[in-house]
Amino acid sequence: MVFKRRDRRPIWKIVLEFFWPRGGWRRAALYVKHRLRRLPDPPHRIARGIFAGVLTTFTPFYGLHFVIAATIAWIMRGNIIAALLATFFGNPLTYVPIGVVSLNTGYWLLGINKRAHAEMHGSFGRMFVDAGADLKHNFVAAFTDANMDWSRLSVFYDEVFFPYLIGGIIPGIVAGAVCYYISVPLIRAYQNRRKGAIKAKLAALRKKRQAAAEDRAKGD
Repeated sequence: MVFKRRDRRPIWKIVLEFFWPRGGWRRAALYVKHRLRRLPDPPHRIARGIFAGVLTTFTPFYGLHFVIAATIAWIMRGNIIAALLATFFGNPLTYVPIGVVSLNTGYWLLGINKRAHAEMHGSFGRMFVDAGADLKHNFVAAFTDANMDWSRLSVFYDEVFFPYLIGGIIPGIVAGAVCYYISVPLIRAYQNRRKGAIKAKLAALRKKRQAAAEDRAKGD
């Protein structure tokens, strides 16, 4: 196949590069910034896409962020490529603080006593493990005579997923709005500077051609 890698990476290397990409996160961030600046769209449309991508990272729909960001950008008439690139705002270095802020905001909005629920159902990590165990058990039960049990998954939904979903709205909008208002003038300045550089190159090229034509005329 044309796009198949020649060197197959081992699993450990794939996991390592997920948490620490080749060249580091600084290089990855610079690449995303460079790509965002060079998108052929007005600054406000690119900024809307950035807003959509950043907002999406505050949702618990991991694995669907690209789809959700593209959908929100399409509804807002923003740049879809910018939305996809902006989802890199959520990465292994930022997912923990994003999750903590979203969950605590959700607990506060829904009036959930986090400490009481932790004492009743265990820690945050424990609820993740229990939900995964329920999924595994019910998958097996679908093909055997075992009874399905959704109790631990229900606890996970009530105490993690739903509070995360509700709590991520406010900080997601705030972070997206900050990125929007920062990116508009930066993208506009970059595009104007780039247009000026292109015009200067074209002017220099025309001047060079004109000088060459005058030299040929004098030679004749």
